[in-house]
Amino acid sequence: MDTIVLPLANRDGINWTAVTAFAIFHVEAVAAFFFFSWPAFFTALALYWVSLSLGIGMGYHRLLTHRSYKTAKCIEYFLAVCGSLAMEGGPISWVTTHRIRHATNCTPDQYEHYSPDLSNYRFLVWLSKYFYLPLVLVSIVPLAWGGLPFLLWGLFLRVTIRLHTTWLVNSLTRFCGSRRFATRDDSRNNWFVALLTFGEGWHNNHHAYPSSARHGLAWYEIDMSWLGIRFLQLVGLAKSVNSASL
Repeated sequence: MDTIVLPLANRDGINWTAVTAFAIFHVEAVAAFFFFSWPAFFTALALYWVSLSLGIGMGYHRLLTHRSYKTAKCIEYFLAVCGSLAMEGGPISWVTTHRIRHATNCTPDQYEHYSPDLSNYRFLVWLSKYFYLPLVLVSIVPLAWGGLPFLLWGLFLRVTIRLHTTWLVNSLTRFCGSRRFATRDDSRNNWFVALLTFGEGWHNNHHAYPSSARHGLAWYEIDMSWLGIRFLQLVGLAKSVNSASL
């Protein structure tokens, strides 16, 4: 596999491709506020939920990475496509990096070694190589439907906010929040990050029970991605659901 997520910096210096892309997205995100409309706002909100909750939370993270539940391949592939809309790379590179970070602090060298279960599926291999295509196609629809405001809100502002909320999971929940479990890392539960990421901010819970589909373990810990998985289970579309409890 040759699919990677472009970092801002690497061993050879600054990754100017990534820096340029992020700079463009941030500039256009600011421009979005000068083209506000309620339809564009709700379009961005819907795509934010699809990409971050369905895609990253239910798909990339809890299904593909930790296999915390099982579902039909058509649903698995649909969730993977939703995850590609988050602009966090393809499913195999995302899963590989995350699995390694749960085990060590290294960077991935061989995708086949850490994600053999995904590398055997041709669609996921294809999506990992061309992960940008769904994002391009979904961006064309708002542009054709609502013009520039829909593109700025549905693509640039939505992706920029999502990038920062995801980075909060890897930063703020390391030093700000509560620790219910004495895990070997410095993960913490942060209600604010959990709210922004549909449940991914219950980081300490997750590191204590990484294979659990449920991250918000207490009744007051809102976990929208878990509710999505629970819905699939209730209608018979998800099975073998692992759920930790207090």
